[in-house]
Amino acid sequence: VQLQASGGGLVQAGGSLTLSCTTSVNGNIIRIDDMGWYRRAPGKQRELVASITSGGSTNYADSVKGRFTISRDNAKRMVYLQMNSLTPEDTAVYYCNAEVTNYNVVGEIEAGRYWGQGTLVTVSS
Repeated sequence: VQLQASGGGLVQAGGSLTLSCTTSVNGNIIRIDDMGWYRRAPGKQRELVASITSGGSTNYADSVKGRFTISRDNAKRMVYLQMNSLTPEDTAVYYCNAEVTNYNVVGEIEAGRYWGQGTLVTVSS
């Protein structure tokens, strides 16, 4: 299972960015349960930014409530993070995450929690 995140970049404070993450597997995906975005700011531990269940229920860190919106497209196996009103405190490497159950190439069922490679978001003041 591979997750590929994209959409990071440099933006001025007050600006917006949208992150995207796609899920792929060698085999067939049975289902994708919770998906989410985490971030690790310089000198800090990784923290949950937002998560979304397969049914669309969402959860946000207090620091991003009202500014960030997580969404998913189950048909495309993608999760998105719309980030508005960005501040320098949002500067971090953002990682997508997904709980995936799938058939592997030999037909065995696998289940696990997988991470994307991270995409850097830099917000200038």
